[in-house]
Order: sequence, then C-alpha cells, then structure tokens
Amino acid sequence: MTNRIDFDAIRVAKAMADAAREAISPHFRALSDIENKQSDGAFDPVTIADRAAETAMREILAEMRPQDAIHGEEFGQQDGTSGWTWVLDPIDGTRAFVAGLPVWTTLIGLVNGEGDAVVGVIDQPVLDERYVGGPDGSVMISESGEEQIHVSDCQDLREAVIATTDPFIMTPPEQGAWTHLRHTARIVRYGLDAYAYARLAAGTIDLVAESELAPYDAAALIPVVRGAGGLACDWRGAPAKPGGQLVCAAHQDILDQALISLRRSAI
Repeated sequence: MTNRIDFDAIRVAKAMADAAREAISPHFRALSDIENKQSDGAFDPVTIADRAAETAMREILAEMRPQDAIHGEEFGQQDGTSGWTWVLDPIDGTRAFVAGLPVWTTLIGLVNGEGDAVVGVIDQPVLDERYVGGPDGSVMISESGEEQIHVSDCQDLREAVIATTDPFIMTPPEQGAWTHLRHTARIVRYGLDAYAYARLAAGTIDLVAESELAPYDAAALIPVVRGAGGLACDWRGAPAKPGGQLVCAAHQDILDQALISLRRSAI
C-alpha cells in the first residue's frame, strides 16, 4: 500500500467503526430477541445489532470504496475489482454482548490480494476505546485523544500475562498445548475474544493464542498487533494469515517459548 492508500483506508475504516457504533449502541443491554445461527443443537448467537452494524458498514463502503470486495460475518462475500477486501465482524464476542459485558468489539480489517491483512480496527464503544493499526504503527483513540501504543517489553513466558477466549473449543491436542502455556505463564485470562489482542497491542497482555478462527475473526487483529511492535503467526511459526490457528506475542522470546508447545498441535 502507498501512503495515500494507507490514509484513505484508515479514514474509511474509522467511518465504518463510527457507523457500527451508532447501529449497535441502542441494543447493548437492551436486547429483546436473540437468534441461533446453528441448526445442529449448538448455540451460535446473532442479534439485530450484529446485522444492523454490518449493514451500516456496507453502506459506508458502497459510498466511499465501492470498488472493494467485502467479506462479512453476517452477509457473506461481495466481489470487487480493486484487489482489496474489507473483512468485517460487526460484533466479535456476541456471547459477551448478550451477557451485557463490555469486552465485545467491532472488527474491521483490510486484506490485500495476497491475503495479508494490512489495516485493522478493533473498536470497543462501551469503553470508548478504538485501536487502529497499519504499516505506520498502532494507536488507541478515546475521549482522551489519540496515543501511540506499543506492546510490553516482557521477554519470558514465566512472567507473562496470556489469554485465550475458551480452551474448551480447542481440540484435545490444542488443549494440551494450551495447558502447558497456562501452567508456565504468570497470569491467565479467558473470555476476552478480540479485546485481548487490543490489550496485547497496548502492552497489558503479553501473548494470545486461539484456534479455529474465521477470516473475519482475525483480519483486524494482525495489523493492530504488528503495528504496535508485536508478532503474529500461526502455530507453526509462519507469518499469520487471517483465520485458523493464531498466536500473537509481545516479544520474540515469548513467542519462541510458546511455539515449543503450540507446534505439537499445529494444523
């Protein structure tokens, strides 16, 4: 991306995040209906807020970037001609949203023709925290203004704060790898979904590992983490693409220590 496209992409992403906030806000802690997207007995919730937010973001793209493709969680894929794809998750952490917990986020990622995520936004409206990442770095925007963010300087997994959303959705081999990390790290947190990656970029979490991510779960996360000086790869240690197994870390030493276990269950 050239600097001009970088600026334009971030401007458009911020406009989408604003539109999503406006669409979601009336529904937080005020839901009257929750649907289940699964038909096999499992529960995968979706709400009117999810659909309203993605609709609002698509309307922004139709106006500002009609040539770009779209891949959204709720309304699927729309072809484009530019070689760029916007990957949208209107509410990542719908279970947290339904429970009234302010750790859900809106995710907006821009992916190039090679499948690499280059711009990302992780937006948490209730806390008024917006994390924006790209080739020129990552910032957090709040009512206090805009500040550059950077990962922590922690270099030892034994001193680290680590997170995953839910180890019980992992396969048995993945759970084994996570158990080793859990027993090694100083502090372990669960249930944060994408917000954990935002806090990794801001320096308060040192490693996050997840599996079975969809592209719209991950595309926004990678640029925010990398822009803050962090590392993002798959569980084999290869540079991360949006989706699948993902591990992000504040420092190469922590990542190397974690990969000793994670590689055993890498897909």
